[in-house]
Amino acid sequence: VQLQASGGGLVQTGGSLTLSCAASGTIFSINVMGWYRQAPGKQRELVAEITSGSSTNYADFVKGRFTISRDNAKNTVYVQMNSLKPEDTAVYYCNALLKRTYDDYVQRYWGQGTLVTVSS
Repeated sequence: VQLQASGGGLVQTGGSLTLSCAASGTIFSINVMGWYRQAPGKQRELVAEITSGSSTNYADFVKGRFTISRDNAKNTVYVQMNSLKPEDTAVYYCNALLKRTYDDYVQRYWGQGTLVTVSS
């Protein structure tokens, strides 16, 4: 299983970016897909996550600014990030809780990370 993230880059304060992450390989089902981020010197933290039924959970610091969505047919998760702030600068990692086969355990997989830099 591989998670391929894309869409990071440099943006000015107040700007927008959309990140995407596609899961590929042997996948039976994906329970939850989400995004975490890690800024320099800080711990990795949850940004947003979405279940297969489209229930969402957002960190307080992104509520009202970020929107997570998912295309189950494509095993892809997106996060639309608006009103970006310098403190949103971080490496963003996608994440999936999935089963590879019917009788597999649910396991967590990580993407490689994509850098988002918000200039002031």
